[in-house]
Amino acid sequence: MTAISLDRIRQIEARRDELAAQMATGDLPGDRFVAVSKEYAELEPVAQAAAEVRRLRQEAESLAHMTGDGDAELRAMAEEELRENKAALEAADRRLALALLPRDAADERSAMLEVRAGTGGDEAALFAGDLFRMYQRYAEGQGWRVELISGSDSDAGGYKEVVASVTGQGVFAKLKFESGVHRVQRVPVTESGGRIHTSAATVAVLPEAEEVDVQIDDKDLRIDIYRSSGPGGQSVNTTDSAVRIVHIPTGLTVIQQDEKSQHKNKAKALKVLRTRLYEMERERLHAERAGARKSMVGSGDRSERIRTYNFPQGRVTDHRINLTLHRLPEILQGDMNELIGALIAEDEAERLATLDG
Repeated sequence: MTAISLDRIRQIEARRDELAAQMATGDLPGDRFVAVSKEYAELEPVAQAAAEVRRLRQEAESLAHMTGDGDAELRAMAEEELRENKAALEAADRRLALALLPRDAADERSAMLEVRAGTGGDEAALFAGDLFRMYQRYAEGQGWRVELISGSDSDAGGYKEVVASVTGQGVFAKLKFESGVHRVQRVPVTESGGRIHTSAATVAVLPEAEEVDVQIDDKDLRIDIYRSSGPGGQSVNTTDSAVRIVHIPTGLTVIQQDEKSQHKNKAKALKVLRTRLYEMERERLHAERAGARKSMVGSGDRSERIRTYNFPQGRVTDHRINLTLHRLPEILQGDMNELIGALIAEDEAERLATLDG
């Protein structure tokens, strides 16, 4: 640990102890107690990791003294324990370094998931549907809730476009590396000649904004109410329930017509608008801080080809980290832990390297 990190750890531990003392009094009002406990929960992993590093280093010092002992059996035992201690200390040091890394403030948030068919016509829409179901199944396994915000069905099945809210703890942290172009290589059901086609879908994952994050002034909005139409609209087109909201300062437009209720459509449209405005501000701040260095995994560039799903070979390849898994059926069934874990690990390694550099 450097002098800077030691100083920072001391500050974190002092602040953790201060927060623990505040919570122990039982005098904090409800909203203040929530804020204090949240800050405490953020600091405690750093304090615990630092305590473990200190414990292992003290243990190493004791064992090092024992290796100079005259008793051969005791010396051999101490040397074996010292080797084990070294491995444990390396792992603990890494955990502490990761705990000290600046965290994305949005990591613990729920997220807005958007999947859109790209090049490839009907086949791209079918693939967009496959991707959306993959994320639904993964979310189910994580105990998250998926709520459909809007969907535009394709005539052949699948989606031209689908937007959903994924609610739960740490959703954005696990899904944020999914943003980008996903490519599929397979023989379409409609292809009699058996030729492999390549098509694509674009995924965007945005951290959901809360009302406190983005203040939207009513005078900045133009809201149009009209009759629903198109697929899914037949059952609701007897009333003016569709909502179009234009955010005048940015030109962002959100259309919502999936619900029969005008009020529900407006609430969903405002939720999507707030999330997109929040993402615009995040991107602006990120651009300011990023400078010339671009993270290998976390660029979030939605025009970047990030992954290929090859059906004939049964493989999924993530091009950012050169990872190929021959488990395509399982991954499409939502078994994404290995893939997402590898992306998170690569991002952590990249950020640690930046910190060391």
